[in-house]
Amino acid sequence: MYDVITVGSATVDIFVKTHYSETIKKCKKKGIPCDLQAYPIGSKILVDKMHETVGGCGVNTAIALKRLGHKVAFLGNVGKGNNANFILDQLKADNVEVLAIKDKKIESGTSIILDSIEHDRTILAFKGANNHLRYKDIKKIPKTKWFYFSTMIGESFNTQTKLAKYAKNNNIHIIFNMSEYLAEKGLNYCKPILQHTTIFICNKEEAILLTKKSQTKDQLKKLTRVGPKIAIITDGEQGAIAYDQTNTYHIKTKNVKVVETTGAGDAFASSFLSGMIKKNDIKFALQLARTNAESVIQHHGATNKLLKWREACKEMKKSTKVTIT
Repeated sequence: MYDVITVGSATVDIFVKTHYSETIKKCKKKGIPCDLQAYPIGSKILVDKMHETVGGCGVNTAIALKRLGHKVAFLGNVGKGNNANFILDQLKADNVEVLAIKDKKIESGTSIILDSIEHDRTILAFKGANNHLRYKDIKKIPKTKWFYFSTMIGESFNTQTKLAKYAKNNNIHIIFNMSEYLAEKGLNYCKPILQHTTIFICNKEEAILLTKKSQTKDQLKKLTRVGPKIAIITDGEQGAIAYDQTNTYHIKTKNVKVVETTGAGDAFASSFLSGMIKKNDIKFALQLARTNAESVIQHHGATNKLLKWREACKEMKKSTKVTIT
């Protein structure tokens, strides 16, 4: 039996670093404050550095959980060709068992990640095969204790809703880490999965889109009323807040040097799940989640510096405590 089967995207990530950009402050996207990164139009822009690695939420979380000592499998559509082989080879190198579908008709997912001056990132995401995980193509669902769902759209979201029903009927827990693609569609659209979810994670902007509430406590309460037993909202430098329908837990960030933020959310969510599987303790899980996420953001690539269990526990000794209210 697996501890976790991750169901999500798999991509080849191409990191591009250039200093030919400018940050435009005080913009709004769908009513939410944000910054815009500007690049000159009609120019040939010199690139300072470029490298490739594997990515995608399904892959990132599978590798994170494996390094933390769990028996893990990845389920997704990796597409065709050399990119698909590159993804599968990396999963095998990390000893993640592969349940992936290799669709010979569809290109693999690819992301071009533009690293800004302030070390945040803009991602140009080609979903490709990631949108075409069909339930009928899954020949067998092995026994597992958990499904880890990351955001999928199109046919793949429909497959996740069917897997959610399967999970309910087979006593499988679900952790659901949502991104903006789905949050924009609202709670009712996501309810077929949320009503069977044990742990739900999103960021502050996504929580606003989902709940139409401005206060974090109101957002958490509304989310748990839909189904999840534990809801977590992350908020960048402000840390994260978890709610278990009784207590609220707040963990602050440490002051670390940020190199690049891709994969931080995946590291946080997968490590929180690891902490709950191993200790069933929200405080411990939050500390583990922050530790692994902060390791990732100090290096390039979503999986390059994911910690092993002993490494994470050693780093956690330097962590500040979790506040409970």
